[in-house]
Amino acid sequence: MQTPYGQLSYCSNIHPGESWTDHFQQLQLHVPVIKQQVSPHQPFGIGLRLANTASLELAKEEPLTAFRQWLQENDCYVFTMNGFPYGSFHDTVVKDQVHAPDWTSPDRVAYTIRLFRILAALLPEGMEGSISTSPLSYKYWCNRCEEEKNSVTESATLNILLIVEQLVKIHRGGGPLMHLDIEPEPDGLLENSAEYIDWFRHTLMPAGIPFLQDKFRVDEATAVAWLKNHIRLCYDVCHFALVYENPTDVLRQMEAYGLKTGKIQISAALKSAMPTDTDKRKIVLDAFRQFEEPVYLHQVIAQTASGSLIHYPDLPQALADGYNQEVNQWRSHFHVPVFLDRYEVLESTQSDILDVLQLQRQQPFAPHLEVETYTWDVLPSGLKQEIAASVSRELQWVKQVLEF
Repeated sequence: MQTPYGQLSYCSNIHPGESWTDHFQQLQLHVPVIKQQVSPHQPFGIGLRLANTASLELAKEEPLTAFRQWLQENDCYVFTMNGFPYGSFHDTVVKDQVHAPDWTSPDRVAYTIRLFRILAALLPEGMEGSISTSPLSYKYWCNRCEEEKNSVTESATLNILLIVEQLVKIHRGGGPLMHLDIEPEPDGLLENSAEYIDWFRHTLMPAGIPFLQDKFRVDEATAVAWLKNHIRLCYDVCHFALVYENPTDVLRQMEAYGLKTGKIQISAALKSAMPTDTDKRKIVLDAFRQFEEPVYLHQVIAQTASGSLIHYPDLPQALADGYNQEVNQWRSHFHVPVFLDRYEVLESTQSDILDVLQLQRQQPFAPHLEVETYTWDVLPSGLKQEIAASVSRELQWVKQVLEF
């Protein structure tokens, strides 16, 4: 839905369905209910997630026409998509495979181009579109040596430039402005603002400027402008909170280099101070243990008294080191409803959401805002309510924060 501070919706990756038929059934079931609760008198935007299988089906003329008709009949539209998870995302073990295929793969390129073509066909006239995506690859797949990491980064960057080429052609041909929004996350090849900015300045730009000049015979300034327009940051609030980044500092650095944010993913992680008392720490560890489950990665980043960070690839590894007395805080990558600031003895990183939305209110820095609490299926029973009611409550909470 349109707000004074950008387009606002939720990501449909909360709904199962890897085929288009199955996912569309979920949209038909839940979206009209959510719209009635949060946007009864104005059009309602959808943040669409399509698995590769679903994208192949929806790319065909008949289902795409039928979906456009359904959107019109229900006063809905699509303005953003989540192109991070390529394969199955529910009722299976996802873990690090959420990054597969990574950006070194032609399959990732073909999938993303297909998503942009679908998005271009769905976007309302005059509206820009965004697709968020993986931060190039997963660090643990290419951590044997620095040379291997550099090779993966260079290969991934060249493939991303193929996306830029397509987006430039679409826009120059009279189509919508669309951007690919890179989403840093813990243990991604790009996992924080410093790594994203360094990649953009020292890998994407040096490769992208001559690439675009060669393809389109334009000057350097035009090539730079195209790169900054079509490749942007996806600011996932949960992810940046996990790596202990201050939102104001991130935006200041982005602005200093003239880089843009395409989408804010509004999401919250779990956190807690880690008591030095053994009995009290056991209570905290037992609380985190409720969130240990086999589907998604729940990276933990611990902070020591000196301010250094210890990275654990998943919750089990962190729990195994739970009594490390050097550690005074944990933050875990488990998305919890954004309207909660705590659950039992644990807190959420909701305060980071409040800070980011306050910055968006003061001076909007991203056109799209998307609530992304995809963990509904694996939440502890104490956090679950009916899915449409939960999504509606999250959106209402965000609206209230933005309006007041």
